[in-house]
Amino acid sequence: MVNRAVLAHRLFTGLSRSHLACLVEELAEPWQARVEGRRHAARGGARKRAAGAGASHQLVFVDRLVATLIHLRHDLPHSVLGLLFGVDRSTVTRAIGEVRTLLAERGCAVPDRPGLRLRTLTDVFAYAQAEGVELRLDATEIQVRRPPASRGGRRAFVSGKKKQNTMKATVIADWRGRTLWTDALRPGRMHDATAARNEGIAVCFRHFPDVEVLLDDGYLGLSRDHRGQAITPPRKPRPGALPGRVEQWERDRHGHSSDRITVEHALADHKRWKQLTRWTHRRDRLPDTYRAIASLVSDRTATT
Repeated sequence: MVNRAVLAHRLFTGLSRSHLACLVEELAEPWQARVEGRRHAARGGARKRAAGAGASHQLVFVDRLVATLIHLRHDLPHSVLGLLFGVDRSTVTRAIGEVRTLLAERGCAVPDRPGLRLRTLTDVFAYAQAEGVELRLDATEIQVRRPPASRGGRRAFVSGKKKQNTMKATVIADWRGRTLWTDALRPGRMHDATAARNEGIAVCFRHFPDVEVLLDDGYLGLSRDHRGQAITPPRKPRPGALPGRVEQWERDRHGHSSDRITVEHALADHKRWKQLTRWTHRRDRLPDTYRAIASLVSDRTATT
């Protein structure tokens, strides 16, 4: 059995020890409350023995958190983690399922606002309008396993861009590439603009008229519907345009790309976690996994 201090090292978890300590302090009570809630439901009433009586957890909360972080960072199989921590594979599976949900529900950290978290698209737009932040929005695709031949809806996951079975995540970042929000993932066949509309971005534009969002060419429909707020690259001049007009278009397009590139950096930070390079598990667990990783990445970048 490996030393627990070694497994908690940054090379395994992707987090510093101070960040890990903050996570333990933040999540220990919600995890214990959920455990007691399940026990209360199983008993059908209040406990009859004193607190602390009965069998103890084979895997304490700190070990559960560390095992989950290693799984997210390196995609180690549950059986391997069980061997490292000296427990059965099923114990690790339950632990990861519990902690991953807690991480996903945290939301994203607010820069320079300790303790505040952004959990919905409305939260992000309200923060952007209050602080005068110009947002950057983009989508990324993660390859997933192909649905079985006997199951309906197989074509919904086939990406027209990648020609693979994927799921699509929409991410919002600020001018420094700090992750502010990510949505519930959509099938890869869905258009980028459609995914954003399904999350209610049109309502947010209407209620927060001062917020500007930089987008790429995939969101031209949003740009037409919300002029002055959804900002896409300038359109290329028609053939035969004056050289000065073409040069101005190139400068404007380059400036827009330079301003928007920070959201690409945010997506790259997410993809450093191995589970998001290619998803090989059940597709219904990917949304929680992505939100959990986004929350962890936002913690690290909130103060930079």
